[in-house]
Amino acid sequence: QVQLVESGGGLVQAGGSLRLSCAASGHTFSTYAMGWFRQAPGKEREFVAAISWSSGKTSYSDSVKGRFTISRDNVKNTVYLGMNSLEPEDTAVYYCAADPMGNIVIPRTRISYDYWGQGTQVTVSS
Repeated sequence: QVQLVESGGGLVQAGGSLRLSCAASGHTFSTYAMGWFRQAPGKEREFVAAISWSSGKTSYSDSVKGRFTISRDNVKNTVYLGMNSLEPEDTAVYYCAADPMGNIVIPRTRISYDYWGQGTQVTVSS
């Protein structure tokens, strides 16, 4: 059973930085895409970034491109989301997700991801 555990959320001032981690276990992830989504109060869960576990190819939403960086550590089975120049609009619960067959064409939609973490809160104060 795939398990995803996020950590690293917190409260930060606008312009600050955070790094989220997603520890993955329970499977071999070579064919997987790993994604980050976020959900703000009263809003739909939206795509943030994703990475092919095998190739390292990445995909970003327009709202975070140039500010956020997704990466993975194959030895630690961990995916990271580095977030810089944070804005109050980035405030949300951030979720890690895994798509078992997404390593070639990286998916950007929620329905493509089969496994989800419990989420970690990121709050950016103005």
